[in-house]
Amino acid sequence: MYTLQIEHAVNDFAAWKQSFDSDPADRAGSGVVSYRVFRPVDDSQRVLIELDFAEREQAESMLNTLRTKVWSGPGRPASLDGAPATRIVESVEARTL
Repeated sequence: MYTLQIEHAVNDFAAWKQSFDSDPADRAGSGVVSYRVFRPVDDSQRVLIELDFAEREQAESMLNTLRTKVWSGPGRPASLDGAPATRIVESVEARTL
């Protein structure tokens, strides 16, 4: 399992969430098998997203799509502040206690 982690500042969470829910990057069609959205309890102007993929190539392709089609150009959501921080991580162990 590979996870694309994204963290960025937002100036309006409700507007950002509406944009996220419109799914401009076609999460399901891009191989996302699950996702999680977080907000730090001490910073309501930040959002963290984790998108899970079966294959590393799918995560890399999604990151490229986000960079070139969602986070840049005229379609960039006005609710974003600055450039998102991203990384792709591989799950090596998970356990429920």
